[in-house]
Amino acid sequence: MNGNAAVRPVSCIAFLALALSLGACGGPGALVRATPVASASPAQVSAPAAACPADRLGTSRTLTLKREYAAYGTVQHAPLPLAKGEVVLTFDDGPRPETTPRVLDALADQCVRATFFMVGQNLVATPELGRMVASRGHATASHSFRHPQLGQLTPEEQLKDLEQGIQAYAAAFGSTPPAYRFPFLGETPTVLDALKAKHMTVMSVDLGIDDWAPNDMSTDAMVRRLMDNLDAKGGGIILMHDANGPTGDALPAMLKAIRDKGYKVVHVRWQDTSEY
Repeated sequence: MNGNAAVRPVSCIAFLALALSLGACGGPGALVRATPVASASPAQVSAPAAACPADRLGTSRTLTLKREYAAYGTVQHAPLPLAKGEVVLTFDDGPRPETTPRVLDALADQCVRATFFMVGQNLVATPELGRMVASRGHATASHSFRHPQLGQLTPEEQLKDLEQGIQAYAAAFGSTPPAYRFPFLGETPTVLDALKAKHMTVMSVDLGIDDWAPNDMSTDAMVRRLMDNLDAKGGGIILMHDANGPTGDALPAMLKAIRDKGYKVVHVRWQDTSEY
């Protein structure tokens, strides 16, 4: 779904789980579980950029990844090098003027940095909002151009959407995206091969909050789903959607719950070209 849509018929993780449970392994609508890709030197660790008041959640550390082909997120791939109790906040489907600023404000209030996977057509519509996300210290990456179910497209159409997303990102930020998250987490061999050739990281997830209808979109329900999933996993990459209004409404309460349960936020970013 793109950032202008109001509802998503099924969450990314639920969509993936359903397809895998049905044994989808080939054909037009198939999802492919890729072999985990391990980086020889996956990350560098640096200190947070600035101090934060003691009553805020804050960002405990920054994890700087190489700009290379690797794949992370235990729903499909290997885990990030995180300690137990560490979480990575990620947001999909933006930027969207009606909702993304509220997410940015909630993150700023708690001195938290996140990673935003942006839809290309939304970047074309509001490149200044995409740049605002980056100017607040957050990491940015690609989430396709039109948010299609890639497995239902021909290989040529898949590659066209990938390239359009990369071009939209480059037009907004002046550089190519370091990473890509598949729409609906629906990986295909065609796009995986293209990402490998382009030395782009594949970023899947460890858990989500199912912040799309027809799920209960109340703040209490989203906080409950987040904490249940976090407690079951012990931490990891969290999937949320800055294009979804109720997520922005619930984010202050979710960040408070993360803080109150003692989880630590890790900011994932990628090397700048100047850091090669």
